[in-house]
Amino acid sequence: MNRLIASCTLLCLFALSAQAESFRIDDIRVQGLQRVSAGTVFASLPVQVGEQIEETDIQRMTRALFRTGYFEDIAIGRDGGVLVIAVAERPAISSIEIEGNKAIKTDDLMRGLTDNGLSEGQIFKRVTLEGLTQELERQYVAQGRYSASVEADVEPRPQNQVSIKINVDEGSVAKIRHVNIVGNEAFSEEELLELFELGVGSWMSFFSSKNKYSKEKLSGDLERLESFYLDRGYLKFSVDSTQVSLSPNKDSVYITLNITEGDVYKISEVELAGDLVVDEALVRRLILMREGQDFSQVMMTTSSEYITRRLGNEGYTFAEVNGIPEPNDDDKTVKVTFFIDPGKRAYVRRIDFRGNTRTADEVLRREMRQMEGGSASTAAIEQSKVRLERLGFFKEVNVDTREVPGSSDLIDVEYTVEEQPSGSIGASIGYSDGYGTTIGASIQQDNWFGTGKSVGISLNTSAYQTSYRFNYNDPYFTPDGVSRGFSVFYQERDYGEFGNAISYNTDTYGATLSFGYPTSEISRLNFAVGFSNVAIDTGNYAVQEIRSSPRLIDGRAYSQSYITEAVAAEIAANASGDFDYSDLATLLQENDPVLLENDYSGFLDRNGDEFDMFTVNLGWRQSTLNRGRLATRGASQQISFEASVPGSDLEYYKVVYDAQYFKPLTKSLTLRLRSQLGFADSYGDTTEVPFFEHFYGGGFGSVRGFERNTLGPRATPALTYATQAIAGEDRNDNGTTDRITNYAYIVDDDTGQLIYNRAQPNLQTKDLRSFGGNVQVEFGIEVLFPLPFIKDQRSMQSAFFIDAGNVFDTDCGQTQLNCADVDLSNLSSSAGIGLTWITGFGPLTFSIARPIEKQEYDREEFFQFSLGTAF
Repeated sequence: MNRLIASCTLLCLFALSAQAESFRIDDIRVQGLQRVSAGTVFASLPVQVGEQIEETDIQRMTRALFRTGYFEDIAIGRDGGVLVIAVAERPAISSIEIEGNKAIKTDDLMRGLTDNGLSEGQIFKRVTLEGLTQELERQYVAQGRYSASVEADVEPRPQNQVSIKINVDEGSVAKIRHVNIVGNEAFSEEELLELFELGVGSWMSFFSSKNKYSKEKLSGDLERLESFYLDRGYLKFSVDSTQVSLSPNKDSVYITLNITEGDVYKISEVELAGDLVVDEALVRRLILMREGQDFSQVMMTTSSEYITRRLGNEGYTFAEVNGIPEPNDDDKTVKVTFFIDPGKRAYVRRIDFRGNTRTADEVLRREMRQMEGGSASTAAIEQSKVRLERLGFFKEVNVDTREVPGSSDLIDVEYTVEEQPSGSIGASIGYSDGYGTTIGASIQQDNWFGTGKSVGISLNTSAYQTSYRFNYNDPYFTPDGVSRGFSVFYQERDYGEFGNAISYNTDTYGATLSFGYPTSEISRLNFAVGFSNVAIDTGNYAVQEIRSSPRLIDGRAYSQSYITEAVAAEIAANASGDFDYSDLATLLQENDPVLLENDYSGFLDRNGDEFDMFTVNLGWRQSTLNRGRLATRGASQQISFEASVPGSDLEYYKVVYDAQYFKPLTKSLTLRLRSQLGFADSYGDTTEVPFFEHFYGGGFGSVRGFERNTLGPRATPALTYATQAIAGEDRNDNGTTDRITNYAYIVDDDTGQLIYNRAQPNLQTKDLRSFGGNVQVEFGIEVLFPLPFIKDQRSMQSAFFIDAGNVFDTDCGQTQLNCADVDLSNLSSSAGIGLTWITGFGPLTFSIARPIEKQEYDREEFFQFSLGTAF
């Protein structure tokens, strides 16, 4: 640096002599360059070797070099015929550190510095840094942080570099202590302040930040206030002034608004002007305003949007419709004129796709409702976008329409997609309080090699079931959207592990062939045929509704007197504990016993325990939901009818109706209504609905707050024959029988019939297993709300809920408890709060709930959760 200063001093002397006369440049020499190349300097000079220069040329050279922004100091002189340029380069930025910021993210601050030329490796400009620190302080003030301060320290580093450290003291947000509205007469201050995002707040302000001042929020509140009055006819409403006062310690804000309400204006006339291009009667049906009504700005703008959209559907993509109010202050009326400029009808020249690196263009193009060469339709273009989003192959879909250069009536439509994984090869593990631990593995690809077809192989195992399945589906089996699919499966189920249900096992295998047909953009018909073989194993003690009881298992029967006297005496006398069966055999009853007071036969007694069934399934679904998962808008309903074909081993049918509806209540709250209704019955030779096709109630997806499957009818426990120990052994050689090795049934001496227990010993009410029923009735009301402190809630959904429902049976067994025909007064209900979170391990769902209304045998469960899902 000292060398550079000396050179500059010398050159200044040269410059002084150069001022006296001009000279011809024989050569140009640049001194002091470190990072900037000499070529950059030469390219910036307005003179070249061989030119004659004067004093004015030296001034031009100096200004040109300073304009490059690379130099902090420049000196120009003469050494004979050589033009000497000595420069001092600006330092480069070696590093930037920001500390103390929380309200504004570091990435956002760094992005702002980079956009203004301050980033590592760039030339340092102090004036730019000072301007940015002042702007940053203004941003904090706009957030209500009046005590915030931003300081920048610049420290020199070797090799002509500097490091920048920005220290931020954000301070605290000034809190609103009072909001006063002056000039309101038609509406109370309390009513108007309910519109505001800002306010004094309450104990909930810790979550809502309502009492934290922000300039942007105040601007939004003023717009809402103005819209409130304009939507109610106050055409001359105005906010005359806004005063925001700050306390001396800068921690309290006082806001005063002065408004003029004006008078209410009524609509005197609604006119159309411009080129209508469509029938006037059709346009007028789209206008929401009528003569004699109070003027409403929202109705005027909404009407303009409706007309614009209608013209867009006719191909006038660039139509403009503006509603202009013309007030008459004398009679307080307003004439509204809609000016329509349709422009030229536009036609689509080409539809392009970008971003689909894996999915074939054909898969996207078959979802298009806007055709190339046809008249451009805003509705068709948007509907095509929605259909692409519903495929599930893309994270995001954007559409852009561009005018074709040189043409006033042609546009190109471009869809840009961002692909996401549409399949999986892996494993899953989950847990739920209804099914226990679930482990699964699968190969599932919903977009097989980019063709849009679905292929999958999966296996799952849990305490409840083990299943294997292969499935295939082609959503465009025909060009017009008819789908075709098939699946083959095998599964083993242990219903004793199925959360409080009756105990039996099933082995099932089968196959299904399905077709689907779109009836509209939002509805679809489905048809399927299938075959299944079901084998049932009940074990020894099935409930009476499944198999009759009591029943013999194995063993011998002896008279009650012998058991009481002879066997008991022999047991007491025989020290070894061993028995001689030859003496007991003479007491064996030759005839089959007669059952006492039990002429009831179970389902398997009447129908067998293995069934071949051919089924048909007809379904209809309609959906306007905005998402396939965790929807927040729209509605859906579906009804399915399943029946076994006449001639199957079992003949029955089931009808299930499922519906849900979402309605926004406020900006952050959404109402969800849901219902599920089911009915099943038998026909032909089958006298009742197969018990393994019953409906169950309680738990997730049903009525939360009650244990899974505990609502509705209970099964009758199996009766058992009385038995007596007749054989044992002495394992310890101590002269005492310590293990029973055989039992015998007991025959009553007087009747000659077997004795059985009328009820299982130690059986409690809570042990009674659910049997399900053939009628299901369930309803639910939820209010969806956002969780505090969580910015991205697209994968979460929390709700306050009230659930109600029960399971009924139109043909209750003679010994069943808690079984009744449909009676809405017997609905069980609960209230609570629930959360669903889509995690990397699968959906995590939990709820806490308390019953509102419960039946005698219902079993409560305060906390319920489930993690993971089967493939």
